[in-house]
Amino acid sequence: MLSTDKRTRIHLLMQQEIIPSIGCTEPVAVALCTAKASSTLGIKVEKVEAFLSANVLKNALGVGIPGTGMTGLPIAIALGALIGKPEEGLELLKHVTSEEVEQGKCFIKEGRIEIRQQTGITDKLYIRIRCSGGGESAVTVISGNHNYFSYIEKNGEVLLDRSASTSKEDQTENNLPLNFRTVYEYAVESPLEELSFILEAAQMNRKASVEAMLHNYGHNVAGSLKNRNGLHIFGDNLHTRMVISTAGACDMRMDGGLIPVMSNSGSGNQGIAATMPVLIYAENESCSDEQLIRALTLSSLLIIYIKQQLGRLSALCGCVVASTGSSCGITYLMGGNYEQIVYAAKNMIANITGMICDGAKPGCALKIASGVSTAALSAVIAMENEVVTSQEGIVDEDIDRTIENLARIGNSGMQETDKLVLDIMTKK
Repeated sequence: MLSTDKRTRIHLLMQQEIIPSIGCTEPVAVALCTAKASSTLGIKVEKVEAFLSANVLKNALGVGIPGTGMTGLPIAIALGALIGKPEEGLELLKHVTSEEVEQGKCFIKEGRIEIRQQTGITDKLYIRIRCSGGGESAVTVISGNHNYFSYIEKNGEVLLDRSASTSKEDQTENNLPLNFRTVYEYAVESPLEELSFILEAAQMNRKASVEAMLHNYGHNVAGSLKNRNGLHIFGDNLHTRMVISTAGACDMRMDGGLIPVMSNSGSGNQGIAATMPVLIYAENESCSDEQLIRALTLSSLLIIYIKQQLGRLSALCGCVVASTGSSCGITYLMGGNYEQIVYAAKNMIANITGMICDGAKPGCALKIASGVSTAALSAVIAMENEVVTSQEGIVDEDIDRTIENLARIGNSGMQETDKLVLDIMTKK
């Protein structure tokens, strides 16, 4: 049984990591950093210089920017400089107007933006913006977390410097020790009133999924599955509905739709994949509200735990992590015990570990669809007490060491892959 203090800390951690966002979090974080530099400058911005880590660049090159009909970093930076509003956080583009978009296009056309890769850093999530105008300048830095400002400067005067180390409070929240058993116990044993907030995440993401059915977003993965050929091959069943609902929300988000989603650990797609398959399964099987809440908590907190080891950004596609969470949530709804939920996680890690992240883009919906399908398969097999054993591949007898192996591959093993992917993307 977890102590009250530990439950409280986990609850705060989940509230910190599960937050609303509009659009892909990397370009939106760049827009947020630019908006902060613009507001710090306090006068009309004439020029913006952006210095970004390779992983931020990778995730911002080909994704739709909300409310603009455009892709990529320049329009996100231009809007951040022109409209400001850093107080809106990762939702700062929710009220962007067509007039502001046209102003942003002019800002780009006039050559007021420079974008470079920042070298000599260890942070995979690093954004440094310098806004200048009227002989003055302001610098802001976001690092480690999509909305965490580590440095602010105006005209050479340092206003904030948390770059050397985070505060004790931040370290406590970010480094709260979790393991698989703790995640499970928190989800299934905590008082229901402490967990019910997770329903907001599921309902917000459902709205994004519903919106996707009204228009053709991105590659229309969800719509294709609902059309004649999709139904003929995949059928109209629970599995297909789980894939459609999840991929649809991703279709909308990656194409720059203005509907907010509830992100998880800095990724909207992870938040979607953590919630939608679990929600659709629960509704189809008439599960109780309590079962749904506990399954959503299990799925969402498991993602936070894995991402603590893997990091915000990596060479590994986030759908690997997110669909592992949803597979465990689905297994719980099927009546699975702790051992079977562990089996589901091991089956997932044995299957799709190694799926590369080649940037945020409309094509992410295809990977999300694959992740959801694998999550369902892993859960079904786990319920038959079938599991990939420690004699096979990267799976260890201990589930926490298995997750460590996943993180090692994403962090260390795929570093060269990450460099090669970015090289290919930038030289096309």
